Amino acid sequence: MSTDATAGSDADPSTDDLAELQAQVEALETELADLRSDVETGPKKMVIIATKGTLDMAYPPLILASTAAAFGYDVTVFHTFWGLEILHEKNSKNLQLSSVGNPNMPVPNAIAALPGMDRVTTRMMRNKIADNEVASVEELIDVSLESGVDLQACQMTIDLLGYDEEDFYDGVTTGVGAASAFQEMVEADIQLLV
Repeated sequence: MSTDATAGSDADPSTDDLAELQAQVEALETELADLRSDVETGPKKMVIIATKGTLDMAYPPLILASTAAAFGYDVTVFHTFWGLEILHEKNSKNLQLSSVGNPNMPVPNAIAALPGMDRVTTRMMRNKIADNEVASVEELIDVSLESGVDLQACQMTIDLLGYDEEDFYDGVTTGVGAASAFQEMVEADIQLLV
């Protein structure tokens, strides 16, 4: 009979076992609540990869970045290859618009391919920007930096194009590699490739 009592007690959890299990459940519930709170109240993160350096493609990453920052997002814009031209202080003032292959251009491709048409369509776009009182690329860079956006310049592209750190707007983060950009993307709530 004592053998049966021992077997029965092994099958039934003791009060200590139940208390320990309850403590573990409560600890996990607390941890889960803390994680939910961090997700709901913590800063949201957005990473934009800017790869194009034409006048029309300079606007999307800068407008999205400054708007997201205004909504409380922690924003990083990683500029690589031709997107680096947006951050180059001298070159950003002379960004061009490509006429060929742009289906929304009010010029047929046969005419758009003529010499000098990129200058014409760029002038048309600059006039449209001015007429509509749209901020310039330089103004959007200033707004982004003032809003806390981290505008990053790809170090490999800086080296490839033969630029120096002094060529970029004050406040631009230089020396950033693809691995750092990738890590930023992993941690971000929103990732965009422009």
